[in-house]
Amino acid sequence: MPIHVTSETGPLKKVLLHRPGLELEHLTPTSLEQLLFDDIPYLAAAQREHDAFAQALTDNGVEVFYLEKLMAEAISNRPELRKAFIGEFISLGGPLAESCHEPLFRYLSNIQDDLELIEKTMAGVLMSELSLKGKSPLTDLVRREGRFALEPIPNLYFTRDPFASIGTGVSLNKMYSETRRRETIYARYILGYHPDFAGQVPLYYAPDMPFCIEGGDVLNLSESVLAVGLSQRTSPEAVELLSENMFSDPGCKIRTVLALDIPDIRAFMHLDTVLTQVDTGKFVMHPGIRETLRIYEITPGNGPKAIRARELTRPLEDIFREKLELDSVSLIRCGGKDPIASEREQWNDASNTLCISPGVVAAYDRNGITNNILRDNGITVLEMPSSELSRGRGGPRCMSMPLWRD
Repeated sequence: MPIHVTSETGPLKKVLLHRPGLELEHLTPTSLEQLLFDDIPYLAAAQREHDAFAQALTDNGVEVFYLEKLMAEAISNRPELRKAFIGEFISLGGPLAESCHEPLFRYLSNIQDDLELIEKTMAGVLMSELSLKGKSPLTDLVRREGRFALEPIPNLYFTRDPFASIGTGVSLNKMYSETRRRETIYARYILGYHPDFAGQVPLYYAPDMPFCIEGGDVLNLSESVLAVGLSQRTSPEAVELLSENMFSDPGCKIRTVLALDIPDIRAFMHLDTVLTQVDTGKFVMHPGIRETLRIYEITPGNGPKAIRARELTRPLEDIFREKLELDSVSLIRCGGKDPIASEREQWNDASNTLCISPGVVAAYDRNGITNNILRDNGITVLEMPSSELSRGRGGPRCMSMPLWRD
């Protein structure tokens, strides 16, 4: 079994990352909003920060795998896969890419090295890189510099979102934003064709399903309990479909889904931007969701694909204590009692910790107030440099997809 994730805190043994690449260099002030960034990270510094993150994981016994390398391995020595991937990737690139399908296919096919090919699909392809003379009279006259036939995919270093490990299976997600929907193709090819994964990973969701769900909203609370955020990027209909598919699979041990309804705003885009688990019975939570949070329980119904749903009205810590069969649960406030610090540090992902083992978390160094509060609560905090990576609005949990936890 290549995937095994039944908690948020069990010792992390294998993780999937993506080292930021030239896709960040292709961000411009005019494309920031479309590509979901608030600022342009400095690539060299972002790579140094990401390397420090990867090294900290390695130093703590975690085996690091890279998305781009696994994808290159998946198509290596399989010419039919290579061609299929290129064609499908172009088709997912939008109307401009599709209108240039033939020259794009030729250009990408001419890249001989598989890793270089994958990195080029991530970085984007400029119109000026293609042989388009004579294809369109107006386009020949209007040769705008910096126009992309295939847009870059700068959000890729947030490997948490395109799919989510659940037990020994995966939710292969339909992304909320059009600009991120091509990200899922890499996971689909890796899970479907890489020799380490092919034929061994059941899928509980697929990108061709009609409703949006993203991995930042999925928390594995225990072998049998899953929490899913109802957020800006995950719909209730998607959570219902995911629940139906999990409950109907005899190999899936999830029997309870807790749907946590959080405010539909960019600052709280995913559940893990406001709530993550840092130890057995300990969570860090942004207090800004406390008053408006609504919690629903989904369990199997009578008959195939049937589910039941009801609202739970008790405090979150009481619900977690009961469902996870714990003696006590504490919710540690992001930013403490200072509302300004809470809002500022949540925006910089203080609530988005990655638990490496029980009571040991990776967190951004810029969130000193929250990090000290975590230490006061017995948590070991490994601080990650974050001046550039944080510009993408995601923290250590967003940047990591666990493949195996003990």
